[in-house]
Amino acid sequence: MAAAGACHFTFRHGRQFLGRRSEGCSGSQPITSNGRGDIHLSADRDVILQVEKLQTQFQVGRRIVKAVNGVSFRVERGRTLGVVGESGCGKSVTAHSILQLLPKLGSITDGNITYHSDNGPIVLNKLRKNGGAIRAIRGKEIGMIFQDPMASLNPVYSIGNQICENILQHENVSKKEAAARAVEMLTLLGIPKAAARLKDYPHQFSGGMKQRVMIAMAMVCRPKLLIADEPTTALDVTIQAQILELMKEVQVKYGTSIILITHNMGIVAEMADEIAVMYMGRIVEFGTVRQVLGSPRHPYTKALLNSVPVLGIGKGERLQTIRGSTPDPSDMPEGCEFAPRCDMATERCKSVPDETDLGGGHRVRCWNCMGGT
Repeated sequence: MAAAGACHFTFRHGRQFLGRRSEGCSGSQPITSNGRGDIHLSADRDVILQVEKLQTQFQVGRRIVKAVNGVSFRVERGRTLGVVGESGCGKSVTAHSILQLLPKLGSITDGNITYHSDNGPIVLNKLRKNGGAIRAIRGKEIGMIFQDPMASLNPVYSIGNQICENILQHENVSKKEAAARAVEMLTLLGIPKAAARLKDYPHQFSGGMKQRVMIAMAMVCRPKLLIADEPTTALDVTIQAQILELMKEVQVKYGTSIILITHNMGIVAEMADEIAVMYMGRIVEFGTVRQVLGSPRHPYTKALLNSVPVLGIGKGERLQTIRGSTPDPSDMPEGCEFAPRCDMATERCKSVPDETDLGGGHRVRCWNCMGGT
């Protein structure tokens, strides 16, 4: 369990972990090119969610901000996709787009989000104006752990009330049965005396316990897909390790697929099967954990890995940083968004790069990606 929490400081350049999770590195799916620079995953695996060329934007005054710009990925049943990148790169907006939780100023302008339910495919973005249909999916088919449990839990309702509400909304059970289910889930997640704690309020729980409650709320109806948005933010490394271990146990018990959103490369090394690296609304690199962390090809991925703190750093040795800062989303640079911060940038980078198929499911959006590591 401690290994997960220690992931902040256990690897350099993503290579030291490679002997640990080989089973998570063999499941990549072949991809093919359509001749126009677009890379498509072949349909030879059991897919639960497919996102295709998603565009999500916000109207900010007179400005248009493209928060998600042409994102495509798929999630397989029972596997974990890690989505990583700096704050503001579009990770959370992608998650909110999937569940149609965008604020009024936000809208999906292009692309499709297809959820493959047991009864057939459902295009989620077409349910934007059908509140009843999307509410039937949220919490039941797709659960979400939100980033801040303090803001996500209602302070005036008991924990039991909030967990049972989800059960009663989606399933034809009595309040007594719902309470029993809530106790079962809280017990599974390591909350002692769970039955008694159903009457407690959020302020009576520690940060780590609040996060367990959030997981219970997301998982109590046993959704097929769980979206976890920074589930360990603001927790100490010991509690982080416990939360990640609990997520693994729940995944194994129920066969849940997970989208794990984080800025922590160590956490995805420990938890994910595939990784999508996002920068300014685009996926710039996608592949298995072994491919992306063991042989990164995009300069941004390399920079993220190089900036991970490492145990044993010498006295006076400086941590590596990514030079410059992220651009204004409403005033993006011409061509590759990372070019102003990239040491490999050339004149060609003034045009938007196509995705390059590196084989075995590994794809990169960079003109200079063939140079290896």
